[in-house]
Amino acid sequence: MRTIDETGHRRRVQLLAPLAHRDFRILWLGMSTSLLGDGVLLVALAWQVYTLTGSPGGMSAVGVALAAPQFALVLLGGVASDRLDRRRVMIASDLVRGACLAVLSALALTGELRLWQLIAVAAVYGGASGFFPPAFEAIVPTLVPAHQLVEANALDQFVRTAALQIGGTAVGGLLVAAAGPGGAFAFDALTFLFSVSCVLRIRPLPASGPDRKPSVWADLRAGIRYVRSQTWLWGTLASAALAYLLFLGPTEVLLPYVVKQLLHGSATELGAVLACGGATAVLTALLIGQTGLPRRFITFMYTTWTLATLAVAGYGLATSSWQLALVCAAVNGLETAGIVAWGTAKQRLVPARLLGRVSSVDWFVSISLVPLSYALTAPVAAAIGARRTLIGAGTIGSALTLAFLFLPGMRTVERDPPAHTPASRGQSPQQRQEAPP
Repeated sequence: MRTIDETGHRRRVQLLAPLAHRDFRILWLGMSTSLLGDGVLLVALAWQVYTLTGSPGGMSAVGVALAAPQFALVLLGGVASDRLDRRRVMIASDLVRGACLAVLSALALTGELRLWQLIAVAAVYGGASGFFPPAFEAIVPTLVPAHQLVEANALDQFVRTAALQIGGTAVGGLLVAAAGPGGAFAFDALTFLFSVSCVLRIRPLPASGPDRKPSVWADLRAGIRYVRSQTWLWGTLASAALAYLLFLGPTEVLLPYVVKQLLHGSATELGAVLACGGATAVLTALLIGQTGLPRRFITFMYTTWTLATLAVAGYGLATSSWQLALVCAAVNGLETAGIVAWGTAKQRLVPARLLGRVSSVDWFVSISLVPLSYALTAPVAAAIGARRTLIGAGTIGSALTLAFLFLPGMRTVERDPPAHTPASRGQSPQQRQEAPP
């Protein structure tokens, strides 16, 4: 495959090209380190919860505590990223999350951590998480040229999976085995401090909106209005919300349960399973970064996501850790391909002055049913079994995902993309502010 730049010329894609830009390189370094810590947290959090409770119910409660505040605040995070210095929004989010992990570490290392405390701290962590993604997604097009957005998004997914699911989960398994979850929480807290130090070195950018800003509510309505006007946006968000309802809670809650309780595996085995998924995701990101996206990017995105969701059923069919690893590899590789296409589509097709708000609406709608997914997982698993829950989540979720590809108007942008291009490095602040709606 080859990718098409905004001038219509074909070109080869080089994955590392965005790293030639100083500020993106610094952002990438901080993100990589923070994601390594997040991978450690995946293992440590699951192991801590199942050590305290031994049942999926506790993990479901923590999942709700993480997801519900993020859902409640992500729209505000999008408005903040379009009104304020996006660096400061990311820094504030990182500082709060780092402090939360420091508290968890202290409680765990002293033996005082209880489930209710874990849930309370997770809620604060989740709320702070609502501010980071919109600011991050909106700042990337200001740090690299528009024609390098495919590479930037592929590199993001490359690092995200390499650090989070390969390095992070592997390190997380070793840290939990050596120092317990408390030591792992402390490690993740330090990675947030490093991320803050990197973001502080990025050169200040002008505010993305006009000097005289409308009210926060008016800003938010403008973002929602734009999403409603684009079938490819609102249709995909609705599809994601339903798919996440069906498979995200079961995957996050029941995969550690299958490893620990049904297969009697260790934290190291859980880390290895997740790391295999990360390895495939890294290879997928590398491939797309080198070859680009097909012209029919919406069709490509939905096809890969449908197959990824169907593969979730494999978690319920697996009878050994190595089989879980193969399933995780398929799920994550296919999911990554769709994510690169989705992120690039938003950054290329959405006006720059609306990108933070559109990204926040994306997160808001996509995760709107995630708390319910976590809440329903435990009772459903208790009623029909963990394995059947995972099989049902994958099969029903994949059918729903594929159905949205055939929504009238969904694939129009594959033929007739909007005339405007997003703001990128090389445009003046005035040009960025005057991007058409």
